[in-house]
Amino acid sequence: MDFFERQWSSYRAIVEHDLMEHRAVAAATAATIDDWLARRAATAPAPSMVDLGCGDLALLAPLLQRLPLAHYTGLDLAAVVLPLAQAALGTVPYPTHWLEGDLQAWAQGDLDERDDGGSGEQPRRTDILHSAFAIHHLDADAKATFLQAARQRISPGGLFIWVDVFREPGESRDTYIARYVNRINAGWPQLSSAQKEHVTSHLRSFDIPADRDAVVAAAQNTGWNWHWGWQGGHQAEALAVLTPA
Repeated sequence: MDFFERQWSSYRAIVEHDLMEHRAVAAATAATIDDWLARRAATAPAPSMVDLGCGDLALLAPLLQRLPLAHYTGLDLAAVVLPLAQAALGTVPYPTHWLEGDLQAWAQGDLDERDDGGSGEQPRRTDILHSAFAIHHLDADAKATFLQAARQRISPGGLFIWVDVFREPGESRDTYIARYVNRINAGWPQLSSAQKEHVTSHLRSFDIPADRDAVVAAAQNTGWNWHWGWQGGHQAEALAVLTPA
């Protein structure tokens, strides 16, 4: 079994056993988008959607299959998951686009088509931006850069749903990591010892969850309104709803 397969097996076990509350996240995401659509003008065109770090769409596909979208773009750094996402989504009545790439590159407008016919001046905007458990891999400066660039990619009146893990206000990364590792070791008996090791190794090496207060301030400083749409039960997972200020 290669590295990706080992990591993917651990990820799928986490989702299947709902160890990070993915089911509640999916329900909160659906409710947030449904509420946004209900408040949208009846004459507004069908919205476009970009999903940064789309993964295999195991939980989001049922929502996407019923949304009245004009276009959907799924982006992930791991190209191998894109066919899985496409298969999970199946046939939908709107165009889809699948991209291998980094979310920062998308925010900077380096990955997709442009509204100006290709002269390179204006990246295309999206109405709904969604990202789940991906942005926490960026450090604080990169998060601020992403938020600033993504603000230019969202349509007026658009919606950005950011699902992720976050630190408590004032909590250090080391304290957060130790707390989360204890949670895995004590409360995730469904995972094998090897799977727990894969997860904790990734956590220690790559996870940089944002301080809740600091990231709200960073978002507001880059032109976003912010409110918490859902909070998990472990002082980590949460869903933030951002709209253009």
